[in-house]
Amino acid sequence: MAISNSLATMSSSGWKAQLDLSFSHRADKTVLSKREQRGPLAVQRAFYPEGEVCHLYILHPPGGVVGGDELQINADIKAKATALLTTPGATKFYKSQGYKAYQQQRLNVEQEAVLEWLPQENIYFPGAIAHMDTHITLAANASFIGWETHCLGLPANEQKFTTGSLQLDVKLSRDDRPLLIEKMKVEAARLDAPTGLRGNSVMAMFVATPADESMLEIVREILDNETQILIAATLIEECIVVRYLGSSTEQCRRLFTQIWVALRPLITERKACPPRIWAT
Repeated sequence: MAISNSLATMSSSGWKAQLDLSFSHRADKTVLSKREQRGPLAVQRAFYPEGEVCHLYILHPPGGVVGGDELQINADIKAKATALLTTPGATKFYKSQGYKAYQQQRLNVEQEAVLEWLPQENIYFPGAIAHMDTHITLAANASFIGWETHCLGLPANEQKFTTGSLQLDVKLSRDDRPLLIEKMKVEAARLDAPTGLRGNSVMAMFVATPADESMLEIVREILDNETQILIAATLIEECIVVRYLGSSTEQCRRLFTQIWVALRPLITERKACPPRIWAT
């Protein structure tokens, strides 16, 4: 599958950044075989804490995203390659002066390849206007585990998301057949509404595929004791989907990490090996 090399035009101001990555299978490990960057998006050198799997950290040196910024990340995981992508810290979306901030991810996973897309949380400051668009395309026997976490406002500082809006688009397909399509529009004025986020500031989604009913039961056993948390797991097509709604990014990361530790050996035939950056 060819990856788009063009950014959508969203405004007349802000950073325009694009990062194109390709990962290829070699005799003993996966290597970063292509890296092209434009604007303030970069990667650190690859790490190999578990041998074959390529761990890579995606960086946004400005430290935050503002209205008018357009960021695009394209990752192509070639046949039989295995890659784990994460970020060194939260991505912050600051108050907009009228323009929309746009971040797009295009993740393509070829035959017998594995991608783990595990970025740290996105934090939307009061007044942010943002659009997050993630599209994952899988070959027939490719594997994917990923999550995205969104925190509206700054709960630790008692700053609620009183103004602003967020558009979230996620699409996952296998062999051009859609498995999961999610579209959500979050308006600050409706956060407390029964049909909104019911006053919660953190929402997140975890996805793993291919999966089956036995894996779903494992996930539900993990969540059985979390009776005070709005979190649920389901099996959609061949995808386990876990949704979290709460007030703590730390709590969400703990639960999602537990699920990842349980499912990773079943989906990738490898024990969990957390990226070093998570411990800092």
